[in-house]
Amino acid sequence: MSLSACGGGGDGGGEGGSTTVRVTLANHVWTDNIKKALPEFEKQSGLKVEVTQLGEDQLSDQYNVKLNAGSSDIDVMMYRPLQEGKLFAKNKYLADLSDQVKANANWDFADFQAGPTEATTYEGKPVGVPIITEQEVLYYRKDLLEKAGLDAAPKTLDELKAAAAKIKAADPGVAGFVARTGKSTAVTQFSSFLYSFGGDFVDGGGKSAVASDAAKQAYAFYGGLIKDSGPANVSTDMGWPEAMAIFTQGKAAFYTEANSLYKNATDPAKSKVSDQVGFAPFPAGPAGSKPYNIPSWALGVNASSENTANAWKFIEWATGKDQTLAQQKSGVPGARTSVWANPEGTSTFPKDLADAIAASTKTGVGHDRPLVVKVAESREIVGQPIVDAITGKDAAASADAANTAFQKFLDDEAR
Repeated sequence: MSLSACGGGGDGGGEGGSTTVRVTLANHVWTDNIKKALPEFEKQSGLKVEVTQLGEDQLSDQYNVKLNAGSSDIDVMMYRPLQEGKLFAKNKYLADLSDQVKANANWDFADFQAGPTEATTYEGKPVGVPIITEQEVLYYRKDLLEKAGLDAAPKTLDELKAAAAKIKAADPGVAGFVARTGKSTAVTQFSSFLYSFGGDFVDGGGKSAVASDAAKQAYAFYGGLIKDSGPANVSTDMGWPEAMAIFTQGKAAFYTEANSLYKNATDPAKSKVSDQVGFAPFPAGPAGSKPYNIPSWALGVNASSENTANAWKFIEWATGKDQTLAQQKSGVPGARTSVWANPEGTSTFPKDLADAIAASTKTGVGHDRPLVVKVAESREIVGQPIVDAITGKDAAASADAANTAFQKFLDDEAR
């Protein structure tokens, strides 16, 4: 699907650029919103914008073909920093934006949150600008807490464990806790537990850290929480749709998940418990509350583009404070601190969710999976101890085995 609109004059903006900026975007609410605002940008810039909008799989296929070929017919690209960001940066598909992000003080690069900018940086250089963020928060049932005599959501992981056990003991038909259980799909939500125990997937020296004491404790805790307080006969292949369904059908008290999915729990058409759902910051572990705070999507400039100056003009506008505020009001969480601090920026979110997100952005970690080139393969390796812990196997022994496999993976990737 391509769109173009008439622009005014303009001399191309340098670097041999034309007055048409070719932008490739994913199917997303963010994209729908930006398309509606394009006439405003075209009028003020004198540029024309041609949008190619694709589904995620089509987008990946197109990037694989065009970027590998060094094609110049994409100027701006919407990409997933944690899925293909390292691959794109390593292959030099993404232009270094170091000069551009400093050029306009009013645009204010320092306004972007630390976690998302960490994920759009490669070898110390910004190669993308985050446009959509996600944080992990605690979803909970207010009525079940009240029934259990609990006057507030758990603030620590130990409190979460105790509250979940208490609620399940009182009514075995209701799980105290539910979350993703699939080997690969659970990795992203497990990550906040890992960080809050003081661990990470890779240590500061680039070595596997999934057998650290902190990681072993996190695997055992996450798996044990589901094994002891989770749904009866829990499967080990649940992604977010299955876990969310258990929560929205009224079959669980607590659920840790991405905030971006919250409307599934609060929409009466989708949730039987919509009027009883509360949100809280991710509970603190031994290392504090360290949920992920990631950019699910970012904008970058194709390093082979011959229109980089105008490509940056589009990004500067699309990621500016006005557009970020407009996007956030429509339910798309942005990465700008000033927009989260603006009451208008949180006006469409439940207040307790906005508060939970605000807390997450202060302490959040900028990745929710290993930062590697072959992401899918890495998730299969580091996710195995999650499944083993849920099924009652020795989590520490499984972490040791995963550590050996993951280190080999890292060594192979470094070659």
